[in-house]
Amino acid sequence: MCGIVGYVGKRKAYPVLIKGLHRLEYRGYDSAGVALLSNQHRLNVYKSQGKVSVLEDTAHNQDLSGNIGIAHTRWATHGEPSHRNSHPHTSRSGRLAMVHNGIIENYAELKQLLLDAGYTFKSDTDTEVVVQLIEYLQESLQLSFVDSVQKALQKVVGSYAIAVLDESEPDTLVAARKGSPLVVGVGDDELFLGSDASPIVEYTNRVIYLEDEDMVVLQAGFTTSEPKITLMTIHGEAKEPNIQQVTMNVSELEKGGYDHYMLKEICEQPHSLRCCIESAKQSLTPQTIELLNANRILITACGTSWHAGLVGKYAIEQLARLPVEVEHASEFRYRQPVISKGDIVVAISQSGETADTLAAIELARREGAKVLSICNVVGSSIPRASDAVVYTMVGPEIGVASTKAFTAQVAVLMMMALRLGHARGKLDEPLYTALTTEMDELPSKIESAIRQRESIRRMAQTLSFAQSCIYMGRGYNYPVALEGALKLKEISYIHAEGYPAAEMKHGPIALISQEMPVVTIAPQGSIYDKLVSNVQEVCARHGRVMAIVTEGDTQVSKMADSIITIPKVSECLSPIVTIVPLQLLSYYVACIKGCDVDQPRNLAKSVTVE
Repeated sequence: MCGIVGYVGKRKAYPVLIKGLHRLEYRGYDSAGVALLSNQHRLNVYKSQGKVSVLEDTAHNQDLSGNIGIAHTRWATHGEPSHRNSHPHTSRSGRLAMVHNGIIENYAELKQLLLDAGYTFKSDTDTEVVVQLIEYLQESLQLSFVDSVQKALQKVVGSYAIAVLDESEPDTLVAARKGSPLVVGVGDDELFLGSDASPIVEYTNRVIYLEDEDMVVLQAGFTTSEPKITLMTIHGEAKEPNIQQVTMNVSELEKGGYDHYMLKEICEQPHSLRCCIESAKQSLTPQTIELLNANRILITACGTSWHAGLVGKYAIEQLARLPVEVEHASEFRYRQPVISKGDIVVAISQSGETADTLAAIELARREGAKVLSICNVVGSSIPRASDAVVYTMVGPEIGVASTKAFTAQVAVLMMMALRLGHARGKLDEPLYTALTTEMDELPSKIESAIRQRESIRRMAQTLSFAQSCIYMGRGYNYPVALEGALKLKEISYIHAEGYPAAEMKHGPIALISQEMPVVTIAPQGSIYDKLVSNVQEVCARHGRVMAIVTEGDTQVSKMADSIITIPKVSECLSPIVTIVPLQLLSYYVACIKGCDVDQPRNLAKSVTVE
């Protein structure tokens, strides 16, 4: 989703802003721009459609002076991707510049007010409406810069993270948020702004996470000894900044010698999973397990996290004998769900900022349910809105297509299921001990799967020619089929669908032909024999089978056109291992097709708007 960077301080702002935009490219975007208050106190705005590198070309040989500025990468919501719709947007006089993430729901009403007042508009965006409104209030009510931003935001309905500059106040940057993340970085004699901490950590590890309806005034301190931070609400209530430390470091934001972030993140899963398991052991206290021991568990998530939640449902119901429902957060908030005070909602989000998931848990809390969140980003909005949190602690995930986030989320859910089942007396001691021990062995089993990269690359050659593909699995590996299909769609743009293998004969088998590859997840387990029959049904119709099988497999391997083997792993833990070859398969297919692996078209890493 859109990215914001801001800088106030003694150094030249432009290089900081551009580097920050590059750090935020992983969020997904279609245009980029920068606004600088020059040394002559003039507002210079440069923007372009396309990559940040195109913006750099546009700004080359222009006036890039100044120690204060804002920058933006845009993911189109209102108005098509174009130069005229890219940010920053300026006011009628050109004195104000603003960048914005989010959606202004009452923009049409506000725009009409401004049209009636004689204003004209240069873009199709809701953002321009807000910056024009700020200037309108400045002029019509004779308000200060800060007061006019505050007054404008009181009239706005919707979600936003904004940063605004005023040419007449050349040492001041005003920012605010509601429903879209914004972080202030506190350095030595300089201040930073970012949609997340990634543009900031190179300069400081001290940050302030803004809360909903917070507004912050950053002043450069050109006439004082140091920059100044003034924190308040959009209603004018003063607040004391809470400065926290982030553990992210710059090396985590680099590719580390890999061709793509996605490949790096796939290959670092053994390490990231070890970190996740250790973190979960500390977080899943007896108190947390007691919180989970509810009448019913509702898991809510989106995309890859929803697939992880589906694996969690299988595990919790089998191992702890508790009823579990898994909800798409985007649907949950609108379908009037039945929620009681005895329920526990488990919210899963890599970023901790997913707008639909955040809205879902706010609904659940209003109905009296408790919320436990599983997130990766410390200090993000969803953990702050929860009664308890388990951080996956896998480090930044830059690739848009989630990989290490999925394995970590599944691992946390598995540990929840194990501890909950043990606490409830539904899981006997020998089995609990065996599965807990095997959890610690999973990183080495993932390493074994990753070592087959060349075999997976060869399989990808065949799959790269497909127009469509079917993924099928059973039991715990049905959600893996869904996730494997999603990965292929996301980054290679090949149509793919995941199915429970037994459902094939209830319709999808009509699609089977020599031109339709079928990727089968077939590790050893309690329903392996059933899955063998499903594979036979595909082969009888001349389908091309690619299979993930356990080392030593003798049945599916004989029927499949190509196989990838994984180490033997307990059935309930197998998704953490079987997904890894499928991640690599989608990666290599995308590379063969020449797709932009880390920044696939139309997608954003963190969906912070509805």
